[in-house]
Amino acid sequence: MSREHLSTDIARHIWDTKYRYRHAQEIYDHTIEDTWQRIARALASMENTDQAIWEQRFYDALEGFKFLPGGRIQAGAGTGRRVTLFNCFVMGVIEDSMDSIFDNLKEGALTMQQGGGVGYDFSTLRPRGTPARSTGTVASGPVSFMRIWDSMCATLLSTGARRGAMMATLRCDHPDIEEYVTAKQQRDELRHFNLSVQVTDEFMQAVRDDAAWALVFPAHELGKGNGADDGTVLRRWPGTSEPVTCRVLRRISARALWDHIMRATYDYAEPGVLFVDRINRMNNLWYREHITATNPCGELPLPPYGACDLGSINLARFVRAPFSANAKLDFDGIRATATIATRMMDNVIDLSQFPLPRQAEQAHGSRHIGLGLTGLGDALIMLGLHYGEQAARDLAARVMQLICHTAYATSVELGAEKGPFPWFNKEAYGRAEFIRMLPQEIRQGIAENGIRNSHLTAIAPTGTISLLANNVSSGIEPVYDYCYSRRVLEADGSYAVYTLTDHAYALWQQQGGHGALPRQFVEATALPPLAHLDMQAALQPFVDSAISKTINIPEHYPFDEFRSLYELAFDKGLKGCTTFRPNPVTGAVLAPEETAQDTRAPHCCSIEREAD
Repeated sequence: MSREHLSTDIARHIWDTKYRYRHAQEIYDHTIEDTWQRIARALASMENTDQAIWEQRFYDALEGFKFLPGGRIQAGAGTGRRVTLFNCFVMGVIEDSMDSIFDNLKEGALTMQQGGGVGYDFSTLRPRGTPARSTGTVASGPVSFMRIWDSMCATLLSTGARRGAMMATLRCDHPDIEEYVTAKQQRDELRHFNLSVQVTDEFMQAVRDDAAWALVFPAHELGKGNGADDGTVLRRWPGTSEPVTCRVLRRISARALWDHIMRATYDYAEPGVLFVDRINRMNNLWYREHITATNPCGELPLPPYGACDLGSINLARFVRAPFSANAKLDFDGIRATATIATRMMDNVIDLSQFPLPRQAEQAHGSRHIGLGLTGLGDALIMLGLHYGEQAARDLAARVMQLICHTAYATSVELGAEKGPFPWFNKEAYGRAEFIRMLPQEIRQGIAENGIRNSHLTAIAPTGTISLLANNVSSGIEPVYDYCYSRRVLEADGSYAVYTLTDHAYALWQQQGGHGALPRQFVEATALPPLAHLDMQAALQPFVDSAISKTINIPEHYPFDEFRSLYELAFDKGLKGCTTFRPNPVTGAVLAPEETAQDTRAPHCCSIEREAD
């Protein structure tokens, strides 16, 4: 293996155990360069012409970890294995019947078996205690069925399959919402799920008005005389194209429910919150999709059977003259890499296999990709910028704007060359709110040539691939710590403990740094929570999907201030919010010394839950 590129023990371990191609005892990737060549050749094979030229360009983007494709791409491209190259899926609508429930369970198992993380909306399942229309049996509620999924995931893990990652969502007006909110407060409950609540604009207004809030379910699913009856309302329900009549089963205080959600996530780090109306309002495919679920880490709101391949530009590789008065970011290099990365990720769609035919149909119909960034925290440090200050947010926004506009311009060119995505509707797509915010020349290009991909940007947590790139800071996050120990899952299910040194800190030391760290070396837990939120808000205008971001909360942070963070997230235009405060069930996101005997449940955005 190449020590020049893999300069840390953890990078060599990650490559060897996750992304190095071997079959039985035969090794095909002898070096990381072989891995890059394999990926480049496989993706270039999707080109109609000049495959050798594109292979070299793709290799150049991969070399030195400038562009980091999602883990499934790195592990599977060019291997000939029957696996998906997509990290993330949202599964189909679960109808309220045993046939549908277990059909969906099977589909989830097949998807995870091939390496995909999955998301589900469980809102379609009847609330606990309501009788079935046909059999007269009493419903046990969504949470009880989630336990079946959790057991399935655990069983798959016991067979040696990749670790499972699942997201569950539930509507804020589902009658079982209170049970759902507290479902993970026991150490052994739903450990393979991340949980999020679908929060609507109407609910947020009711919270602020201290109004009553109706908990409802579709009347046609309940049947006549089934359950309490406190009037009806019209609501858009999963699996329906128009609002349906829903029976009000209970009314509670909106503010009390909001406090219930906030107290749960303050004490136990879950559930997260999805601002689902904004997600749908800002969806480029608003004219044919209704979204109620996301992938496991929340950066990809997707419709039923939606899928997305991910990739990240490593900003740490584009800092010139780091730690000097002349330190600067190579914007031209970022632009060139984003151009090539967009084409590579588009080719992933045609190269990949899919666990289910409907996933293939959705992926080919929308050609949804998610290009983002990683290494932001390290890049800011190398440039002398403090993560929590306005100058850092301004630079980060400028970079994400460049990535976004470059990806869209490239996709317009690909649309002219290869054809627009099949579900492109020029008039409707042009009216999408996000599209209307793009520069005039891009919008004009879309009108004239179409566009190859419906969506182009997302910011993933990138935990594993950032370790592969010699422990650069992951995704949009600040540096967690500069030296610490971390447990890493081995192929046999055991854990190994590695001592990790942050990339920027190691470089500073190599350049002669010693003594007190410069002020830009700020750790995630030393930043005020609002600094995390403001960075996420600064980048969201240039992300057409969403952003996976954990807002670190000090253990003794006042609850009232904590609760206000979520309301600020809503006001600042975010699509969701996830926080983490140390607690007795999940412990800490990382710890300076994590031992192999540590059995705490992993946090939603850690590499133990991330879909690589």
